[in-house]
Amino acid sequence: MKKVLVVDDAATVRMYHRKILNDAGFQVDEALNGLEALEKAFKDEYDLYIVDINMPKLDGYSFVDKLRNMESIKQSPVIVVSTESEEKDKEKAYEVGANFYIVKPVKPDELVKYAKIFTGVPL
Repeated sequence: MKKVLVVDDAATVRMYHRKILNDAGFQVDEALNGLEALEKAFKDEYDLYIVDINMPKLDGYSFVDKLRNMESIKQSPVIVVSTESEEKDKEKAYEVGANFYIVKPVKPDELVKYAKIFTGVPL
């Protein structure tokens, strides 16, 4: 079973993503912000990170940047899911190392499709 870390400061968003991904067969863990996500990434292995941008303590851009500098997990795929819809936001996410960018609200089938693609699960 593929393991996903959902990183978002909004509890409703984390629950929404957890339900969708659990129903699709993924094991899901959650983090409230980038700092908590980094701590979890040090302790556990994840097949995919789904990350918001605007969070307290450590935002999504900084989290992805730090993740990409961690030798043991820098290759793990990251999907940014954010309300930020401008091209500059997407470009910045890709610059720090995101693999894909989705604007909220994300449709359940879209989230599952990209989670499967980036974890190598057959569609």
